Amino acid sequence: MAKVLKATDAVIVGLGWTGAIMARELTRAGLEVVALERGPDRDPAADFALPAIRDELRYSVRQELMQDPKMETVTLRHRLDDEARPVRRFGAFLPGDGVGGMGTHWNGNTFRYLPSDHSLRTHLTERYGRGRIPDDMTIQDWGVTYDELEPHYARFEAICGVSGKAGNIGGKIQAGGNPFEGPRSGEYPNAPLVSSHANELFRRAATELGLHPFPAPASNSSAPYRNPEGAQLGACQYCGHCDRFGCEANAKATPLSTLAPALGKASGFRKVTNAYATRVLYDAQTRRATGVRYIDLRSGETYDQPAEIVILSAWVFGNTRLMLLSGIGQPYDPRTGTGVVGKNYCYQIQPTLQLFFKDEELNPFMGAGGLGMVVDDFNGDNFDHANLEFLGGGYISLNSTNGRPISFRPTPPGTPAWGAAWKRETAKWYRKTAMVLCEGMNYASRTNSMDLDPTYRDMFGQPLLRMTFNFTQNDRAMADYLLAKATEIGRAMNATIVAPQPRKGDFNVVSYQSSHNSGGTIMGRTPVDSAVNRYLQSWDAHNLFVLGSSVFPQNAGYNPTAAAAATAYWCADALVKTYLKSPSPMVQL
Repeated sequence: MAKVLKATDAVIVGLGWTGAIMARELTRAGLEVVALERGPDRDPAADFALPAIRDELRYSVRQELMQDPKMETVTLRHRLDDEARPVRRFGAFLPGDGVGGMGTHWNGNTFRYLPSDHSLRTHLTERYGRGRIPDDMTIQDWGVTYDELEPHYARFEAICGVSGKAGNIGGKIQAGGNPFEGPRSGEYPNAPLVSSHANELFRRAATELGLHPFPAPASNSSAPYRNPEGAQLGACQYCGHCDRFGCEANAKATPLSTLAPALGKASGFRKVTNAYATRVLYDAQTRRATGVRYIDLRSGETYDQPAEIVILSAWVFGNTRLMLLSGIGQPYDPRTGTGVVGKNYCYQIQPTLQLFFKDEELNPFMGAGGLGMVVDDFNGDNFDHANLEFLGGGYISLNSTNGRPISFRPTPPGTPAWGAAWKRETAKWYRKTAMVLCEGMNYASRTNSMDLDPTYRDMFGQPLLRMTFNFTQNDRAMADYLLAKATEIGRAMNATIVAPQPRKGDFNVVSYQSSHNSGGTIMGRTPVDSAVNRYLQSWDAHNLFVLGSSVFPQNAGYNPTAAAAATAYWCADALVKTYLKSPSPMVQL
């Protein structure tokens, strides 16, 4: 029997980037907010201090900041007729756990999506004709445009103190930036990070090939910075411990470093940690969410938290699973193409290129999470696809992120996996190697989706989320094209050994690729093809809002954090300025 708690104005499930953004905006508007977080609290000063935070075994290998799959995981099948199996250890992607979520252990890459990414079906139809989009490619427009989101992108960049170089301010192309980006209202808050030697080799080669390299926008502060919330960030130390780690210098923007200090001072805000949400309480007759049920992981007791507004910000899998468990929205059926919840699950495809330089000292141990040099010439629809057998693309970059001793051991092709020869080669090439990454987008496919697993359950007896996913022919052709372009750059860098590493075979859940998952509760213009409207408001419960990349109808060739944050600010703006005045469906304001 659940214990019913005192009602609050709003309850938020998940206190990562989007949950923290919404909590801050609602408390600023004077609302009482309760935030439920499945994992523990985090104190950066204590938890991320030297020397403990540099423990690669603890944080990178044993995944201290990640979700424990023994508590909850997902199942995976590649095809509809396959039998799904549980993911016993997260590898390809790494869901976060605890206050800050994945925003605690991310690298800090902070890209805006292209204008065409936000209105994809319309853009491709206008350029290539309706018949060019395959019938089983279920891409669609977001329902909100880049121009509408631009102020919210800018706001998030200011919160994070992003280091970068603008390429398009007010429609005027800026030298040294990304000429393909949408028009910006201003420059980045901080100058770019100091470029590494490997970055410069890439920049020179790409320029010689007629491409347009630019420094990656990074939420690793290049200088001390105070954000609009009054939070003080330090300067990046280039320690090479960003991804999978907290930041001892407080230079990496996270929900903990940028928003938590202001939230801690906000009256009416309360966070409940170790709170495992099991369902949204939903009144189907009145079509309203009435609160959230959760289990206290320390006591095992069940609680109902009533609220006037319910916010889901529990990442892709958590948001989709809670909607399905709660009976909100029609579950998606990939065989018939009907339904919306679980639709358009997307990932990314990332072929890589390992380079080895006999006469260069690259010192990979000096790096930062977002330190990279990028070309966007082959991303999205920045190049003509009229005579190509695929749609989409991705950025190509050389990132100087880390050279940590356990995980960073690249060796040339043909090197034995162990023994004297491996030891000799890893010592020979450690300081002389770099990787070029292709961040390939993933356009939605009719069969790639999520639903509740009929067999496997979590520790409380509830069905796990089942993921049906595999790369499509479009993905593979696009990835081969990107890798060929990356190989041209690698050869122009005069690498001694150029070793392409294509993605072949079925999707592999074991080796890390990216945590850039999307879809499941997608946004759109009608309830027939989307779970939430353009303001991220559920079609089936006007007081339920869903945040994060689960609302993206397809995945772009970028890291999704900035887009997730921009849509969270967009949603919060509509909620505070319009919904609170007249709680009702917001279709078009």
